[in-house]
Amino acid sequence: MGIELLDENNIRSLPSDERFLKCEQILKNETDESKRWDAVWLIGELAENKEPSDPMFQKVSDVLEWVLQNDTNGVVKHEACFQVAARNMRDKIPVLVNTALHNHSILAKHEAIESLGLMRAFEAESLIKKALDDPSTDVRETASFVLKRFDRLRNRGVYKPSDIL
Repeated sequence: MGIELLDENNIRSLPSDERFLKCEQILKNETDESKRWDAVWLIGELAENKEPSDPMFQKVSDVLEWVLQNDTNGVVKHEACFQVAARNMRDKIPVLVNTALHNHSILAKHEAIESLGLMRAFEAESLIKKALDDPSTDVRETASFVLKRFDRLRNRGVYKPSDIL
């Protein structure tokens, strides 16, 4: 990946299970949101090229859901939304919808809607339409954009995470 992460503790060098536990600990206990952002990325990588039935994929998916429901920072939630889409975690579509419609962060709402679009979550289309009435112009614009993209993408095949990575 081309993104520069600050991995001061060499978390990437840890075995997968240890890396997962370290990232989870950071996400649930660290007060520095920049470290939590890095941990979201580092834990998301553990699900890369894994099937949804893989235990690590499910563990990562569940932690990203925890971030979306519990983290207090919109930038961290934004990254969690992206990771859900990048790994095509379809069982988290309801969590993205909830974030899109009910989160306090405009940034998180925007990215949740955009992630639904990337994942071609056509099943959430009627719910995304509700975001057209959001008080934020940015959220409304994102919802409109995704709905227009859905119209163009319909019947164009299944989404693959490699399409955006």
